[in-house]
Amino acid sequence: MTAPIFFKPIYQERVWGARNLSDALGRDLPEGKVIGEAWEVVDRPEAQSVVSGGDFDGKTIRELISGNATAIMGEGYDPERPFPILVKWLDCADRLSLQVHPPAEVAPQLNGEPKTENWYIADCKEDSSLIVGLKNGATREEFEKRINDGTLEECIHRFPVKPGDSILVESGRLHAIDAGNLILEIQQNSDTTYRVYDWGRVGLDGSPRQLHIEESLVSIEWNDFEPSAMQSDGAEVVLADCKEFRLVKYTLSEEQGTVSIPAGEGRLLSPVDGKVLANGVEVSRGDNVLLAADTAWEVTGEPGAAFLVTERFV
Repeated sequence: MTAPIFFKPIYQERVWGARNLSDALGRDLPEGKVIGEAWEVVDRPEAQSVVSGGDFDGKTIRELISGNATAIMGEGYDPERPFPILVKWLDCADRLSLQVHPPAEVAPQLNGEPKTENWYIADCKEDSSLIVGLKNGATREEFEKRINDGTLEECIHRFPVKPGDSILVESGRLHAIDAGNLILEIQQNSDTTYRVYDWGRVGLDGSPRQLHIEESLVSIEWNDFEPSAMQSDGAEVVLADCKEFRLVKYTLSEEQGTVSIPAGEGRLLSPVDGKVLANGVEVSRGDNVLLAADTAWEVTGEPGAAFLVTERFV
């Protein structure tokens, strides 16, 4: 399979979304919808990516993998196993809820799924920030008290970000995304989120959104104090290396205009600046394509073009 595999995005309405994916990524969005998320690659019962173009045009990702598991994912991949990564673009026009995903050791008792995710800040407003972890010294007892009296912002950790910043949000890490961020999220294939606080907001239906305070309190890592985002300057930067996946950012230059990717495992390619050619096929900023395991890949482009490669998720 010498050509990258493209998928059709699945757009999700969110109360904190807007229409910015249209201008930022050139997307044709559903009319009259407040779009917060574009699910780019997903293999779940309730949401199936569909191949766009090429030899497998119109097939779901489940059909694609079940019929070509070794070629796409590599030797020994169970064809019935769902694709282990979910890729999203997030248009955070407003602040998201303060939330947490359950750690693997807690998730079964809550009937949920663990979810470790990485946020790459593709663009943001000048004063944009993230909320991740707790302020130094904050305790569970203080946290619970401040939920009740509406002063929770006093014990959560907020920090500014700029385009190109990246942070790994592991299961159990308290987090929220402030307004004004355009984020590429690479995550475990999971859709379990527990909202602990929603800033007094109502949903698209005008009613307060459901909170999951008890589940959140069980899931939060209480010793996670004041983490920070990492910068991604450099020709090759590892943004995340966890048991769920490895994420690397490459930036092309006059000296290095080609990145060679060996065969052997399925990978995801996501340009974040400019466009590249993957074995001669153009892949532009905003695209998220699957690179099959049975092919060696040459990724080329103009100096300054940058892309993420997600790997080691098998």
